[in-house]
Amino acid sequence: MKVLFAAAEAHPFIKTGGLADVIGALPKALKSAGVDVRVILPKFRGIPEKFKSQMEPVAVVDVLVGWRNQYCGIERIILDGIPVYFIDNEYYFGARDGIYGYMDDGERFAFYNRAVLECLPAIDFQPDVLHCHDWHAAVIPMLLQGHYRHNPFYTNMRTVFTIHNLLYQGVFPYEVLDGLLGLDSSYFGGVEYYGNVNYMKGGIVYSDHVTTVSPTYAEEIRTPYYGYGLEGLLSSRSEHLSGIVNGIDTKSYNPANDSQIFSKYRSNLAKKTENKIGLQKELGLPIAPHIPMIAMVTRLVDSKGLDLITRILDELLYYDDIQFVLLGTGDEIYERWFREAAWRYPTKLSSQILFNDALSRKMYAASDLFLMPSKFEPCGISQLLALRYGSIPVVRETGGLNDTVQAYDELTGEGNGFTFTDYNAHDMMFTLRRAVSYYHKPEHWKQVTKNAFSGDYSWNVSAQQYIDIYKKITS
Repeated sequence: MKVLFAAAEAHPFIKTGGLADVIGALPKALKSAGVDVRVILPKFRGIPEKFKSQMEPVAVVDVLVGWRNQYCGIERIILDGIPVYFIDNEYYFGARDGIYGYMDDGERFAFYNRAVLECLPAIDFQPDVLHCHDWHAAVIPMLLQGHYRHNPFYTNMRTVFTIHNLLYQGVFPYEVLDGLLGLDSSYFGGVEYYGNVNYMKGGIVYSDHVTTVSPTYAEEIRTPYYGYGLEGLLSSRSEHLSGIVNGIDTKSYNPANDSQIFSKYRSNLAKKTENKIGLQKELGLPIAPHIPMIAMVTRLVDSKGLDLITRILDELLYYDDIQFVLLGTGDEIYERWFREAAWRYPTKLSSQILFNDALSRKMYAASDLFLMPSKFEPCGISQLLALRYGSIPVVRETGGLNDTVQAYDELTGEGNGFTFTDYNAHDMMFTLRRAVSYYHKPEHWKQVTKNAFSGDYSWNVSAQQYIDIYKKITS
């Protein structure tokens, strides 16, 4: 089985969110299961120089963008046994600091999608499956159908399209269809969205199978609240729609050998407490090993449930004997709010408005509870990392949070976290206080942390589910 992953980002090369973690980890799990898997990315300016210096040139091809031929260099790195190819074009990718958010994103990713297909003969790789991720790679299946099926090299290729977040769909003017993608009006129905071209819709319509990153999210996106206008289409493709929970890289994220935390441990709560003390010292909080520490590592955006937190955090910090640590960047209104809250409660709250992987690992290792009150969460990586490090999640029952965190039952001793259903600030506060109460009951706390430590958060099971889909669509 030969599979090519097409995506805009991948850890450790370039990352803005959970998509990069998936593309960085899933191919390794597939390779371990015997799949010949490769990855192809844009060569963004933000890729660290240590990787750029290792890239070896493979080929140069021309890529049609509408009526124009554009330069496309192909470079390669082999990392952990996975060949990773980079699409090089200075104008589209090399001269800008960011990844997305430009006025010409429709053109930039039209070029990338066409380049992926044009590169295959040049890199001498004929995949059985093109696995495309999110809107940035979503029109590859449509371009394959419209421009390449007549070529014997491409005839038997099949496509899987994975939705990581349906909120971001890649919607551009109608002129993109012919002017950039080189497709006639007969293809408009497959991408039409209120008179515009919707890349995400094209991926859903033209791929052989659609997946998303948790079973609950696969159900949610077929409803108006979560479907963002595509719920009817997704319902019509329900027989070809699967939800597969993400995993994490359990070798990289392992408290037993993580060199970036203060004290390594397996399931030893005393060693975990040493990490709390180390973080308290680093962040300037009072040294208080027996006070429960609540952590958030998140993008500071509305969908992460931050409006719930801003409503109750003052009350929680004023009345409750806790510490709260936050790491993240995002919307200015939330960045400012958490900075001001840290100024009001300097002994209870530390707001780190930045992105720092080492500090995030220290927070997972140091914290007792990990808060994720998301409005929606297709899968979520943070709660899996928290479980891996024995930080007990407090989550809203949505998307992948619902599939990976089970509410603790004090009667049976089952469950690895604490959950609430309604998007309500006081429900969240009640659940947090309930979790804190169990922190002070050693027999229950040992049990819930034991459940967290014993879970399997690897990609092994999920990788096999993807392989099953690959086999089904290629048979």
